[in-house]
Amino acid sequence: MIKKLIVRNYALIDSLEITFNSGLSVITGETGAGKSIILGALALILGQRADLKVFRDSAAKSVVEGFFDISAYGLFSFFDRNDLEYDPVNCIMRREILPSGKSRAFINDTPVSLTQLKELGDALIDIHSQHQNLLLADTRFQLNVIDVLAGNGKILAQYQAEYNSYRKLVHRLEKLKEENSDSKREEDYLRFQLSQLTEASLRCGEQEELEEEQQQLTHASDIKSELYVVHELLSNDESGALMSIKSALTRLQSLVRIYPAASELSERLNSDYIDIKDLASTVGEWEEGLSADPERLNWIENRLDLLYTLQQKHRVHSVDELLSIQGDLNDKLGKIDSFETEIKNLEQDIRKQYEVVKLLADQLTESRKKEADHFAGLLIRKVKPLGMPNLGFEVELLRKTVLDEMGQEQVRFLFSANKNQPLLPVSDVASGGEISRLMLCIKALVANTMALPTIIFDEVDTGVSGEIADKMGDIMCDMSRYMQVISITHLPQVASKGKTHYRVYKSDTEEVTNTHLVLLSQTEREEEIARMLSGASITEAALINARTLLNANKN
Repeated sequence: MIKKLIVRNYALIDSLEITFNSGLSVITGETGAGKSIILGALALILGQRADLKVFRDSAAKSVVEGFFDISAYGLFSFFDRNDLEYDPVNCIMRREILPSGKSRAFINDTPVSLTQLKELGDALIDIHSQHQNLLLADTRFQLNVIDVLAGNGKILAQYQAEYNSYRKLVHRLEKLKEENSDSKREEDYLRFQLSQLTEASLRCGEQEELEEEQQQLTHASDIKSELYVVHELLSNDESGALMSIKSALTRLQSLVRIYPAASELSERLNSDYIDIKDLASTVGEWEEGLSADPERLNWIENRLDLLYTLQQKHRVHSVDELLSIQGDLNDKLGKIDSFETEIKNLEQDIRKQYEVVKLLADQLTESRKKEADHFAGLLIRKVKPLGMPNLGFEVELLRKTVLDEMGQEQVRFLFSANKNQPLLPVSDVASGGEISRLMLCIKALVANTMALPTIIFDEVDTGVSGEIADKMGDIMCDMSRYMQVISITHLPQVASKGKTHYRVYKSDTEEVTNTHLVLLSQTEREEEIARMLSGASITEAALINARTLLNANKN
């Protein structure tokens, strides 16, 4: 419930601070006194857009601040989700409009977005006006009323969770079929590409080996000639390096007897002699084993041409990359081969999940059918005394062609205000006043079922008077036992039922006009209701009638 409202520099309000109580509060005042201004200020902390017209003093910022008791609403999840400080009892919502036009919003002194402010505001205050009566024509609102009264919250949440799982499976199937269709279109081409790579019998490192062998075979004569020269330089019997080293080694060995230090040099040279002799032998073997092989060279060149062609076709630069593509093609074709099995398994999962969803949808349907008749009876009994004695009302459940997130039916409220008139959708036949009274009674019925936010009735009693106004006031009184109700009214019958009474009025100075909202004392209430009964001139008879009304409505 709202406990206090502070408004500064807004429209005709210079500064206003007003405290609200639980139960039914009424706000009265002359037409044009500023009731809509107060609602406009309140709408700012509920996340509504603002413009520069809100400023009274264009050089100062406009501020609206609301203090709320939130203990009945279980709003921890909202504060936790938005990383806001949570007090389980008290909450402050503030809106500031700067002269520059920039707007700032705060919850418990923490800056928030307008979306966050609106989400919290929707949970705390419901401003019921003629505009909101349009909701009654909304089939989703009608369905929500039936679900609330039927207590379908848990089963509906369970249904929606299972329905979302079902929709995910369906979406997955659609995507899988689309992938399968796309894959089928390119399957032949993929298989052709794979067969080319498979037939090529690719091997890691093959290209480097072939390129090296190609180089060797291409220059075989030159290589053989050079190897022959190297072998001669090393092992020629007359001038080869081995003969010179052997001669040097013999001389060192002969020195060892008279010069022991030569032993180390002899050993080192002997080791080198062995290495070079082995090297000469290897060079000789290579030279003898090397020969030009045109057939082998031709095969290598053809093989490399194939590898280069495949690389160019697939826009890569190595056999390893070709092997990777070959693996990918194998995977794609394997997936294509498994698509049918995967689709069949998924279709089976969908059928099973649909059965779960359908069972819950049937339970919702049964609960809604039962509540539809019960609700129609309750509403007729509650609305008939409000000037509609011949009211006909029925809740129609229409089966949808497919399930959606709300179940398998939609709800339509059918209405007739006169005898022998067919029941038709509310939006087609009900007048504004009739819809207003229907909405009042619907909210009264819902108030008995769940914790509703503070409701502000903005002149919903317009166009009625006398006994009907009295009964509408009774309905608001009944609602105020479960929630905070604030009614802006022109009717003394409704005003007299308020637990607390406020008056909106204007005052003029030489420079400006101010709007004020004040809490009335008992005497001031009598005078205000007398004014509402008799007009500007308050008569003694009007005062007596006012006291009678107030005394009749004392709790």
